[in-house]
Amino acid sequence: MLNKILCIDDDSITLMLCKKVISKAEFSHEIDTAHNGVDALKYLDELIIKHQNEPNVILPQLIFLDLNMPVMNGWEFLDMFSQNNYNETFANTKVIVLSSTIDPKDIEKSKSYPMVIDFLSKPITKEMLELIKNIA
Repeated sequence: MLNKILCIDDDSITLMLCKKVISKAEFSHEIDTAHNGVDALKYLDELIIKHQNEPNVILPQLIFLDLNMPVMNGWEFLDMFSQNNYNETFANTKVIVLSSTIDPKDIEKSKSYPMVIDFLSKPITKEMLELIKNIA
């Protein structure tokens, strides 16, 4: 079981479903959410500050990331998350793109980010989580 997961999606229903499926599958102790890339980066920035003051702060081990969001989309988030100030603190955090897109170019592009370990189609299911246990 993972200690903490972050789900990033602009759709409240998707976030609610994500939390419910992850909880029911007992896949993580804690599930945090963000409605876009900017909110997610603010959340991660707060964790960096807490982690510097308290090294035992639990960091997300996995991020489920939607691509198509307002304010800051998933690609912009990945570009920012790839930068050094996040690399150091979140070196062990993996990303799974969870999207409704079926564009093969998006799947290929996601592979160019070293922290992305998979690309899955929405909605998240218990069966998906079972498969993820082996790679997360």
